[in-house]
Amino acid sequence: MDEYLIVDGYNIIGAWPELAKLKEYDLEGARDRLIDMLADYQGFSGQKVYLVFDAHQIPGLGGKYEQSRLEIYYTKEKETADELIERLVVRLAGRRRQIYVATSDMIEQHVIFANGALRLSARELLNKVKQSRKEIRTRIAEAPPARNTFDSRLNDEMRSLMERWRKGK
Repeated sequence: MDEYLIVDGYNIIGAWPELAKLKEYDLEGARDRLIDMLADYQGFSGQKVYLVFDAHQIPGLGGKYEQSRLEIYYTKEKETADELIERLVVRLAGRRRQIYVATSDMIEQHVIFANGALRLSARELLNKVKQSRKEIRTRIAEAPPARNTFDSRLNDEMRSLMERWRKGK
């Protein structure tokens, strides 16, 4: 079954302590940090992640971008993130697909349930992201040290010849 995660970007930034603090003096930095965290999570979890930022107060056409293998959406002028998220849920819905929407917005939660998606609270997503980071660190620590693959493929005669060349003999 394919799994999709749609994230209400500013809702998550406001709910995660690290990002909420960063947002106070560097909103762009908070967005970039969220993108980095979700890109790592997408790579680890195998879920396709869509990140939606609400730009309804900013004039413009909105847009869709890809960064760090995430699909990032900015809403159009006078469009809310909730409206775009609802459209994404409807577009992605289908057989053998599970869609999660990460938001703590109660109204949005009711709408996504009606369209067959499941809600993931900001806290639940943060816990999943932290757990994936912990598992990644554990796997890296447990991985055997990298071997010199070139050296391991040389026979003794070639290894000896290379060593003589290295020593200038």
